[in-house]
Order: sequence, then C-alpha cells, then structure tokens
Amino acid sequence: MNNVQKPRMTEVLIVLCLFLVIMFLSVSTFALPIQLALFASWFLFIGLGLKLKHSYKELQDSITKGIYNGLEATLVLFTVGALIGTWIAGGVVPGLIYYGLQIIHPSIFLLATMIICSVTALATGTSFGTAGTAGIAMMGIGASFGVPLPLVAGAVLSGAYFGDKMSPLSDTTVMTASLSKLDVIDHVKGMLRISLPTYLITAVLFTLVGFFYVNSAADLSQAEIVASALKDNFSIGWYVLIPAVVVIILLALKKPSIPVITFGALLGVIWAALFQGMDILEAITTAYNGFTIESGIDFLDQLLNAGGITAMLGVIALILLALGLGGLMEQIGVLTAFSNMFRNWVEKGEKKSGRLTVSTILSAFFGNVFGSAAYVSMITGTKVTEQLYDEMKVDRRVLSRNTEAGGTLTAPMVPWTDAGVYMTAVLGVSTIEYLPFMWLNFVSIIVTIYFGYKAKHFWLDEKDETKVDQSA
Repeated sequence: MNNVQKPRMTEVLIVLCLFLVIMFLSVSTFALPIQLALFASWFLFIGLGLKLKHSYKELQDSITKGIYNGLEATLVLFTVGALIGTWIAGGVVPGLIYYGLQIIHPSIFLLATMIICSVTALATGTSFGTAGTAGIAMMGIGASFGVPLPLVAGAVLSGAYFGDKMSPLSDTTVMTASLSKLDVIDHVKGMLRISLPTYLITAVLFTLVGFFYVNSAADLSQAEIVASALKDNFSIGWYVLIPAVVVIILLALKKPSIPVITFGALLGVIWAALFQGMDILEAITTAYNGFTIESGIDFLDQLLNAGGITAMLGVIALILLALGLGGLMEQIGVLTAFSNMFRNWVEKGEKKSGRLTVSTILSAFFGNVFGSAAYVSMITGTKVTEQLYDEMKVDRRVLSRNTEAGGTLTAPMVPWTDAGVYMTAVLGVSTIEYLPFMWLNFVSIIVTIYFGYKAKHFWLDEKDETKVDQSA
C-alpha cells in the first residue's frame, strides 16, 4: 500500500516487551504450551502492522513466506523422529550406551562425550539428530557413572553445536552461508580460527572437571547394573552399530540428509525385527509412535521411551509458528528498526570492529528470543547488519561467523526456541539446568567478541589479513 509507515523504535520495543510478557507468563505462570504463546504473539505483530497501514493480506502473505523459507527443517525433523524411534527399537542406541559403559572411564567421560557428539554432528550436520542418538546414549552412560545430568547435557550440547556449526551438511550452516552470500566451504573456513581455540579451551575445562569432580563421584556399580539391564532387554553385539556407521558414512559423503536419515530409520526397523525379535509391524510403528520399554530402571526407561514422528510434532509446530513470526517482523519493519539502531551505535563509537561484532551477535540472539528458532536468528543476524559490513569493507565471512555465534550457539539457551524445547524433551534436562554447562557455546561467543574488538582475523573484502580501520 502507498501509505505504509515505518515503525518507530518505541512501538517496536513496546510490542517486543509485550511478546516477552506473553512468553514468560505462558511458560512460568500458566504452564501453557509455548506454541500457543507464539501463536498469540502473531496478533501483536499483526496489530502493529495494521496500525502501520499494511493490509491484512500482506501480513498473511509474509507469514506464509516466512514459513516456506524454512520448511525444509520440518521435513528433516520428521525423519529424525523416525530414526530415533527405530534405532532404539533396533538396539542401536542401547548398543551405543552399552559399549560406552565398557570403554569410557568416568574421569574422561565428559571430554569423550563432547568429542563423540562433535564427530557425530560434524559427520551428520544435525545437532538435533546428534542429541537424539549419541546424546541420549551419553546421558545414559553419565547417569550410570553418577555424573549430574545437567553437566552431561552441557557436554552433549557443547559437542553437538560445535559439530553442527562447523559441518557443511548442517542446515543452519548452509542457511547462514546463503544469507551471507558465501560459499558454504568459505563460511566454514572462516570460522576455523575462532572455533579451534574455542574447542581446545572447552576440552581443557571438561577434562579438569572430569579429573577433579566426576572421578570421585562416579558410581561404577550403577554402570554395571545398567549394562546388565541393557543386555537383559536387548540383543547387543557389534552388529547393532552398523546402521549408525552406514548413516554417518552416507552423510559424510554429502548424500541428501532426508533420504539418508529415512534409510537409517528403515535399517532400524530391519534390525528390530532381525535382532530384537520384534514383530515387523510393531517395529514400523516405532517410527511414528516411538519406542516403549519397562526395564525396571527409571532413568533408563525415561531415556529409551522416546523417538517417533509424534514426538517431533510439537517442535515442528513451534518452528512453523516461529518462522511465520520472523516473516511478520521482516514485513512490518522490525528488522529495519534494529538495523538503524545498531548502525547509530557502531558509527558513533570507537572500536568499530568490536561494536559491529556485538551488533551481529545481538541481532541473531534477538532472533532466537523473539522468533523462537535458529532459522529466524540467521535472518535477523545477517539482514540487520549486513549493510554495515559492506560499508566498512569487512568480508562477509566475518558476518557469517558472527551470525553463527549469536544465532546457532544461543538457540538452545532460550527455553522457548525450537532447540530449547527439543533438547529439554530429548535429554530430559530443562534449559535452565543445562544452561550453565554449555561451556563451548559461551567460550565461543566470548572469543568471537574478543577477536572483534582486537580486529583479529577481521578480513577486508579483498580477502587480506589487514585489520579493519577502526575509525572508518
């Protein structure tokens, strides 16, 4: 429409504050589903859009456009849900737990957890899939050793999000590269100089905790009880690990993730029928309804009663609602308002490279807080500040790595994001409980900001290693 107005920052802040009130009241006071709170929040932004003279059709079209742009993620989640259900039924996840109990010593357990989840996520490109398979296995092993589950979850998430961020197979990595107008391999290479020191620092932290805390608290007798229960309830041998190896190899060879994960779920069905003695129809059903077991050990039952497409429906609904909200925010000019705010802050101060870095990280983080999904954070992180990078002649690799730090790594920190809801459901630990132990995520953000203020690895658009002009 010709009379469409731009939102004032005061209007944007009022709507965002009301959004936070709705989210906090829904989660903390009324214990309502987050999905309902997000759906209600649509109408806050629709109301602002109508006030700014947008037509309702324009606003509705922006919702559907936002959903369409991230629809592929929901298809991946369908297949991951099926994979988890059939892999538990087929003995794959129980086998990983069992063999992990045999070879992982409690003193290096946390380090091993981070490394195993890193490799899995790097090879598969999915933090969700890693948490739902290797993550569940490590939670089971950690509980057997007497390690506090929030600490184990922190190690799982540290590894899963490092691998996810660095994998060229990851949907968020590909999406960030695309939005930053980069080749995905250039994007990954651009993150290496921050990600490698971050990984080493976090590895040292988990190693120290393993030696000075976990070792003294470990209960090996509990691990023996769990191993025995797994042997009693599942047929476990080297063969149960074959589906995991096949899927990892196929994904590492850059085969399409949806058919590969679906094939992995099919292998789980076959393994359940061949090796676990399950009726073939019952095994197929686990792909949809998940697996159920009564082993007599409560926490093991909690971990293994999981999976299935139905377990993902709530997360999928959350993603669709979040993507629609992101489309609305872009349409009515919320992202532009933030862009102008950060522009003024960057241009008026010293250490412009540091301020630019913080602006991008905050923009992406706001996408998680107000858009409730990593996919929205990729949009806000890149679109709010990309013009500043071009004006300061800073390489787009810096934009993309800063977006990953503020978006991908902070997604599981917010209780109402798709990642926060999913990780809580899969790992059995609330966001608030595991948040203090997401050490890699925090260290990565700190290192990124440090390098930003020091203008280290801050390439010019000619790909030089020269520092950016702080007074530009």
